[in-house]
Amino acid sequence: MTFLEKMVKRTREYRKLHRFIGSALVLFFLLIAISGILLGWKKHSGGYILPNTEKGSSTNLADWKSLDTLATTAQQALHIHDSSLTTAIDRMDIRADKGVVKVSFKENFYEVQLDGATARVLAINLRKSDIIEQIHDGTLIDTAFSSNGGWFKLTYTSVLGLGLLILCVSGFWLWYNPKRIRKMK
Repeated sequence: MTFLEKMVKRTREYRKLHRFIGSALVLFFLLIAISGILLGWKKHSGGYILPNTEKGSSTNLADWKSLDTLATTAQQALHIHDSSLTTAIDRMDIRADKGVVKVSFKENFYEVQLDGATARVLAINLRKSDIIEQIHDGTLIDTAFSSNGGWFKLTYTSVLGLGLLILCVSGFWLWYNPKRIRKMK
C-alpha cells in the first residue's frame, strides 16, 4: 500500500469516527451550546436569567446587621414567600459596594436579597441562571439522583470534553488531508 493510499484510508477512518462521535453526542452538544449562550447573556438579560442586584441603604459594613440576623431574615422571607420551599442556606453573597446580601438556598433555585444595614427584604427571585448552569455542567442530574460524589457530572463533562476534542482533531484532518492528497496526485 502506498503512502497516498494509506492517507486516503486514514481520512476515511477519520470521517467514520467524526460521524460516529458527532451523531452520538449531537444532542448533548446542542444542550451545552444553548445553555452556554444563555449563561453568556445572563447579566445582559434585564433580570430575566440572572436577577438584577438591588441597592441597599449603606455600603459601610460597620452599619450592617450580623450575618446570623441576615440569614434568619432571609429564611423567614423565603418561608413566607413559599412555605413548601426548604430554607437551608447554600451561600451568602455579600455585595458591600451595593449594600446588599444575596442569600441562596441549597435545595431550590431561589435567592433573597436583603439590605445589609436594615435586613429589609429587597427582592425574592428565582435564579434561572443557576438552573441553566446545572443543566450546562450536568449537576442537575447528580442533584436529581442525590449523587453526592458528582459521578454523573464527572462522566458527562469527561465524555463531552473528549468527544469535542476528537471532533476537533478529526475535523482538522478531514479538512487538511484532502489538500495533501490533491497535491500528491
